[in-house]
Amino acid sequence: MKYIGRHFCLITVLLAAAGLPLWGQQGYAPAGVAVAPLSPTDPDNDPSGDPILTIKSRVDEVNVLFIATDHHGKFVRNLNQSDFAILDDHKPPQSIVDFRRETDLPLELGLLVDTSGSVHSRFDFEQAAAASFLEQTLRMNFDRAFVMGFASHSTVTQDFTDNVKLLETGVQSLQDGGGTALYDAIYRACRDKLSKGQGDHPVRHAIVVISDGEDNQSEFSRLQAIEMAQRSDVIIYAISTDDSGLVLRGDKALQQLADATGGRAFFPYKTKDITHSFKAIEDELRSQYIVSYRPADFDADGRYRSIEITTLRKDLEVRARKGYYAPRQ
Repeated sequence: MKYIGRHFCLITVLLAAAGLPLWGQQGYAPAGVAVAPLSPTDPDNDPSGDPILTIKSRVDEVNVLFIATDHHGKFVRNLNQSDFAILDDHKPPQSIVDFRRETDLPLELGLLVDTSGSVHSRFDFEQAAAASFLEQTLRMNFDRAFVMGFASHSTVTQDFTDNVKLLETGVQSLQDGGGTALYDAIYRACRDKLSKGQGDHPVRHAIVVISDGEDNQSEFSRLQAIEMAQRSDVIIYAISTDDSGLVLRGDKALQQLADATGGRAFFPYKTKDITHSFKAIEDELRSQYIVSYRPADFDADGRYRSIEITTLRKDLEVRARKGYYAPRQ
């Protein structure tokens, strides 16, 4: 991992924004509706290549989170249901159950920090910035986070808590050195820390990965890490520590991890780019919509169904997941 330290100076901006937690582009179900993403191991069944979800109960209801932007990329927050058109499997829904702006869900956050040997010279600064990052984010008795460092192996230095002081101690306990097992860290963080159900209380699950994306020691593959994140309804935000100005293999890996889970990857080569990246995340966290609907001609046949959400205003664009797999009954 390269040059990780300098990028933590503005991470506080990201978690200040995450203080307004909400579900990203992961599907979720309200009380009484269970949703789980399907394994991506059969790409031939997914014509879009985009993240998907599988409806496990209440099979006649679909929930999609999305954002709307203008042609300059600015988020538009004041739209209504009548501003959008929805197609499920190329047909209008039978009915719209709910439409609203989703701006305030509790946050369960994993901070995954690459501690491999190349960060040794900047590691002290990295720890201080990460502690500040958490302090800016968590709301007492509402949000909680855990800290995981990863090099050749991943280690949780502080389990879930809303106590910032304990999290700071966890950050300070991170030890640098070794190779990089990025995919193992993501897989285990999702499986062991973020996969438990939340009952009737929706919670946003997110991971912030600080890494250059260069994995050289994982047992699990990138595809397996993505699958586990999807199954756990985890959104991955990736912040690259590569400041070479080139698009390297690790950058592409971070982009794929974010895209597949409904998150975003950022590549802040310069200081001003870091500021712009974190501001974009802040805006996105304040700008989500959710629509719940019942599809027309729905069959629990296990096949892929596409989702298309468009705006009736020509000057706006929508970013949403592209589809889901129905259950097979």
